[in-house]
Amino acid sequence: MKNAEPNSLIDPSPVRELVRIALPSVVASTSYTVMQFVDKWVVSHIGPDPVYVGAQGSGGLAAWIPVSIAYGVISIVNTFVSQNLGAGKPERGPAYAWNGMWLGVLAWLLLIPYGLMLPNLFELMGYEPRRVELASEYGQIMVFGSVVTICSRAIAHFFYGMQRPGVVMLAAVAGNLVNLLFNWLLVFGQLGFPALGLTGSAIATLIGTSVEGLIPLALFLGPKLDASLRTRRQWRPDFRLMRDILGLGWPAGLMYGSEMICWGFFMLYLVGGQGPEAGTAGFIAQQWMSLSFMPAVGIATAVASTVGKYMGMRRPDLAAKRAMVGLAIAMAYMGCCGILFVLFRVPMVDLFMPDDTPPAARDLVLDLGGKFLIATAAFQLFDGMAMAIGGALRGAGDTHFLGVVTVVLSWSVMVGGGLAIVAYLPQWGSVGPWVAAASYIAILAIVSMARFLTGGWRRRSVVSST
Repeated sequence: MKNAEPNSLIDPSPVRELVRIALPSVVASTSYTVMQFVDKWVVSHIGPDPVYVGAQGSGGLAAWIPVSIAYGVISIVNTFVSQNLGAGKPERGPAYAWNGMWLGVLAWLLLIPYGLMLPNLFELMGYEPRRVELASEYGQIMVFGSVVTICSRAIAHFFYGMQRPGVVMLAAVAGNLVNLLFNWLLVFGQLGFPALGLTGSAIATLIGTSVEGLIPLALFLGPKLDASLRTRRQWRPDFRLMRDILGLGWPAGLMYGSEMICWGFFMLYLVGGQGPEAGTAGFIAQQWMSLSFMPAVGIATAVASTVGKYMGMRRPDLAAKRAMVGLAIAMAYMGCCGILFVLFRVPMVDLFMPDDTPPAARDLVLDLGGKFLIATAAFQLFDGMAMAIGGALRGAGDTHFLGVVTVVLSWSVMVGGGLAIVAYLPQWGSVGPWVAAASYIAILAIVSMARFLTGGWRRRSVVSST
């Protein structure tokens, strides 16, 4: 691998090459969302009160918002590894993975005070005491255990950059099976385990995430990769490499973080603040939206890896072709999801409603959730475009422009527009903020495509000459 000729890495079929990388990337990228889906479905059976679903969603989202910032920064490991692979220097990749993990540990230390403040955050949101207790219970476990989640991303993006996403996919499947098992054991107290309810669900997700991270780490440190790439011997912190990761990755972290903060404000306040039924319906719609969105993240990861490889080979022409293939796949997939959201919106929402839910609460959640899914369907194509093109720009190392634009648009359109609709169009109810969210994603997609078509990314490289 170390002495491979770069041109031998060129696949004559762009579709085959991207699909080969995208399929396992989709499975791996969807892993955390599937765990959250399982958690939400399991806790919906704790009792007839729909507050459990909303509390799990609130706690999970509140925990994910700061973690997503670290995710965004560390995702740039993919760009460094893939471009060095394309340049015929794959032995440089492990150092970026190690320093991504060191940055992950530092990020986790900064998150601990945030976890302690979660109950106060939910109180400020106007949640009633029971929702504050349950949401904090779930969210704090996810925050305090996030060191595993964050650091495992550095290793995952090393394998993405090396064009070996199958490793991450197998780990994701194993992690999800473990999460499902421990949800059953810990939520309801099976086989002698204590019945921990919502707490058990959070612990199960943390155990599953740990399994998902340990499998790639074991291969990363294994004798085969160590012999070819010296993976064990590059563990020491290197502040120059950390600076490189932060320098290129901060816009992605800013973009992810800003989006998630705005989305958190949107879900927890603009939607969830209109009552527990609206909050529950919103998180059910968000869960289905995440199942459509996260595979697109996997496609974008594959696009970033492939574009990065060809940029390292100084072949922006091939990088552009792979980006277009990824765009077509992402938009086709997201378009299908939008159709399903419209056609099956009622049973999709009803899946999370226990049979003994009071009729009035059930009817309200089904009505609101169905409307939310229709609004979600409206921006699926734009979401696919934004994800695929964003992955292409990230793979090329063009991160700063899109990071700044995302911050400006998310706060002005999604948050500002959402507040304006709530204030001036109250008759739209909790559906109004979803119109602002759809507008934000559509504008972001158009701006991202315009940036890509200008072609400035073609002249970029992150490969050091030394």
